[in-house]
Amino acid sequence: MNSTKIAVIGTVGIPAKYGGFETLTDHLVEELSGDFDFTVYCTKKKYAKGQRPATYKGARLVYLPFDANGIQSIIYDCISILHAMFFADVLLILGVSGGIMLPVVRLFTSKKIIISIDGIEWKRNKWSKAARLYLFAAEWLAVKFSHADISDNESIQDYTAIRYKTLSHIIEYGADHTIAVKPTLADKEKYAFLNKPYAFKVCRIEPENNIHLVTESFSRLPKHTLVIVGNWNNSEYGKEVKEKYEQFSNIHLLDPIYNQRELDLLRGNCLVYVHGHSAGGTNPSLVEAMYLGLPIVAFGVNYNKTTTEGKAFYFKTADELERIISTTKIADLKKKGSEMKTIADRRYTWKVIAKKYAFLAEKVLRTSSKSALVPEASQKISQRKLLQQELGHLQNPSMFFEKR
Repeated sequence: MNSTKIAVIGTVGIPAKYGGFETLTDHLVEELSGDFDFTVYCTKKKYAKGQRPATYKGARLVYLPFDANGIQSIIYDCISILHAMFFADVLLILGVSGGIMLPVVRLFTSKKIIISIDGIEWKRNKWSKAARLYLFAAEWLAVKFSHADISDNESIQDYTAIRYKTLSHIIEYGADHTIAVKPTLADKEKYAFLNKPYAFKVCRIEPENNIHLVTESFSRLPKHTLVIVGNWNNSEYGKEVKEKYEQFSNIHLLDPIYNQRELDLLRGNCLVYVHGHSAGGTNPSLVEAMYLGLPIVAFGVNYNKTTTEGKAFYFKTADELERIISTTKIADLKKKGSEMKTIADRRYTWKVIAKKYAFLAEKVLRTSSKSALVPEASQKISQRKLLQQELGHLQNPSMFFEKR
């Protein structure tokens, strides 16, 4: 066992049952536990008392009585960082919520810090203005005081290069844990839509994922079936969308599915995967759909175009999505699916991702500072021009916080 101790901070925990960071951590531990000594912080609230092992795949698990998501994530991450300061050689922090603690780590210890930015969190509409201001400040501190920062997408790397003048390391997500599942008779009885072509989407039900646009589009396409899996009852937005569109016989709005086989069953047998995310970087659900060889119809922002290398179908409005679904031939969809699979096989496998994390951990242990950049054009491009070039994520934050 390598003596290098890595603390993984910012996840709900492992075994992975929830989001992308949890799946990432699960696979890092599986791939690298023979090379590093891992400690992973978990939230007690998501694991029943009898389901909290002390170790998992060689990693030590530490449970805290706070939520890993929402406002409590700030406390959760800060306490995790404080605890890890006393034993870890490298703090791998997933997300920027605990950014305010990093100056403390740098001032009082020689611990190495790797931060994964996780998209541009302060731009997400789900946060209040005060929360977004905090997250912007936390992001600034996280990038400034870390020894290395990770972007999961070239567009996020552009953002950090221009705003913070540092060279971020691109490490995406793996997707080869997903499998194609052939439906049984029982599956088809439970989900009748498996007997015919359908479009599929799985996501958190939030405005930034453009659920309202997707459902509106399919409400005009009675001959085309749509299936969406998500947490409909977690917000007023979700409840309103569900109440409005569940009346349509071709639209199936399902509650969250935590069984991997069942999720792979519904996703892997769809005709087309609709990805409505408009914020963030490389989205795990998107690369998983790509790995399954599904044709992708994605919301047309720079992040999604980067992940799919500009080879998917893209929409910005309900009308555009309606046109793509109603006019694209099946042969063209299958061709796109094959292109997505080729990209995923090359870029989005866990062995590739784990090697990148291992290399970065070894690198920060040998260095004391990160590479700096001074982009010549960073202050010369107008905000209007950035928007025209679909680079609005690089705009001045003061513009974003203006009252809309």
